[in-house]
Amino acid sequence: TLASASSSSDSDTGGASPPPRKKHRASAAEGAGEPGASAVVTGLSSMQSNGAGQGQESAELSCLNSAQNGESSSAGGTHSNGLLSSTDNGNSVGTSNGSSTLPGSSAPSTASGSEVGSLKKKKRLSQAEEDVIRLIGQHLHGLGLNQTVDLLMQESGCRLEHPSATKFRNHVMEGEWDKAENDLNELRALMHSPNAIVRMKFLLLQQKYLEYLEDGKVLEALQVLRGELTPLKYNTDRIHVLSGYLMCSHAEDLRAKAEWEGKGTASRCRLLDKLQTYLPPSVMLPPRRLQTLLRQAVELQRDRCLYHNTKLDSNLDSVSLLLDHVCSRSQFPCYTQQILTEHCNEVWFCKFSNDGTKLATGSKDTTVIIWQVDPESHQLKLLRTLEGHAYGVSYLAWSPDDTYLIACGPDDCSELWLWNVQTGELRTKMSQSHEDSLTSVAWNPDGKRFVTGGQRGQFYQCDLDGNLLDSWEGVRVQCLWCLSDGRTVLASDTHQRIRGYNFEDLTDRNIVQEDHPIMSFTVSKNGRLALLNVATQGVHLWDLQDRVLVRKYQGVTQGFYTIHSCFGGHNEDFIASGSEDHKVYIWHRRGELPIAELTGHTRTVNCVSWNPAIPGLMASASDDGTVRVWGPAPFLDSQEADGLNENCSNMDS
Repeated sequence: TLASASSSSDSDTGGASPPPRKKHRASAAEGAGEPGASAVVTGLSSMQSNGAGQGQESAELSCLNSAQNGESSSAGGTHSNGLLSSTDNGNSVGTSNGSSTLPGSSAPSTASGSEVGSLKKKKRLSQAEEDVIRLIGQHLHGLGLNQTVDLLMQESGCRLEHPSATKFRNHVMEGEWDKAENDLNELRALMHSPNAIVRMKFLLLQQKYLEYLEDGKVLEALQVLRGELTPLKYNTDRIHVLSGYLMCSHAEDLRAKAEWEGKGTASRCRLLDKLQTYLPPSVMLPPRRLQTLLRQAVELQRDRCLYHNTKLDSNLDSVSLLLDHVCSRSQFPCYTQQILTEHCNEVWFCKFSNDGTKLATGSKDTTVIIWQVDPESHQLKLLRTLEGHAYGVSYLAWSPDDTYLIACGPDDCSELWLWNVQTGELRTKMSQSHEDSLTSVAWNPDGKRFVTGGQRGQFYQCDLDGNLLDSWEGVRVQCLWCLSDGRTVLASDTHQRIRGYNFEDLTDRNIVQEDHPIMSFTVSKNGRLALLNVATQGVHLWDLQDRVLVRKYQGVTQGFYTIHSCFGGHNEDFIASGSEDHKVYIWHRRGELPIAELTGHTRTVNCVSWNPAIPGLMASASDDGTVRVWGPAPFLDSQEADGLNENCSNMDS
């Protein structure tokens, strides 16, 4: 184990002597989050506030109970559900709300007096219940089950959408643009924002213009452009783009430049989806609304699932809607898959390569071992050993393309080694001064430079041959990280802070300030979050952009030893850290209590690394001289795996 100490007494750069080491375990606080629960009903109920308008408009637009109003919602050639009717032997078939038939039909009423009487006794549906019925009706209509929709609307007394919206839909899908434009006048009174009519009209005319062009009717298209679109005085930039399409030589060229599907059902459906956004849901439901709510429910359950560690397909066909989404702990990397015993002394550091195909481990025994990850079995095999690090290896950094590996030593080591991993050859052995203490390193994203430093006041930027490019004087560095902008370097120092250093304009600024020494830190892939191991405090999560402390993770024992934590799992949703109580702790990023405690090591766990390409693979390095590889439970029977607690303790209440 590396115990960090500050030896300099320089008043500008030095820090106070650390207090005596003490063990610390934070008490448990609030839970890590509620377990997954079905959100479908909640999602559907939330539509209640999006329903019909107020007052008179609400009475006209909400689902109408046939027993109370006795009126038919059918008109012309439409079903009672407000959609185009089907035909039976050439005769129009329509159903009303149980009180009348379609105009012009000689068929008697289908509802008897007793049936009407029984309907009158029925309790009126709540707004949420009406919304659910409309959602189901829309989904069934999308499946082509129109007769079923008719019966559903007839029995419930609901209307799927406003008759004016139905006419508008049919005219758009049939390409009857003049009639669709007239329909907008009827819809104007039903809309919350009458100004939206101009936008809807623009979308209609744009489709009309493109279809004329595709059909080769250039004069008609020009008339639409000059006589209808331009007078709207709306989105003139888009009109200029549309006018450029007049130069297209053929239909394929037009579709490519306009990024348009062409005349037909596909483009008109897409147009309807855009037009619908301007209409209240009481008039016309948003497209595929039920599927949207179900998808949101599945995503919410996934987000609340403590052990979800795989990419979830947004396609509803890939999940079951009959059960809540729950991931078993047996699928999570908290079971020992392999114990690597090739090191013969304390293992101070471990790090997977950026592509996840290799693991590098550094030890007090003066060696670095490169392990190859089998892509199928995920077993690790010794690839090569890099020797000669006289002081031991306390820190490792892979180059962005994984070609090179830099190894640093403990506080009294003034050298660093830059190895070619592919050939096993030492490219550079760098030492600026015997007084240096090069204990930390970070690669610039370009892979051609790196920064290194230590607690005696060194802070250098070098090239691959170890040549000094820039340096900062008197900065006592504990840990380093290069941001993706290629200019900014984050460095934790002996003043219990993280500062950002810009090597281009030579400026620096405070970003994080802690009350205790920062032993190590790492940054998320997007550069937004920093994970700190703080002496006597444990693991802290900081937002680097807002410069605020987001969360303090509980359970870990952290004194004044240097312990390295990491982000990991799918989308970096998890955090793992070693501990002085010989365990590995795992948290979900959003919860403060650990979701797993991994046992097996017999001494302090110094470093944890999560494979960036295989979410179910993790490694930990310990003073007990071993590296443990963690993965899912090696059992086919998930029930048997759930019963196994010797390696993974579930901390979820």
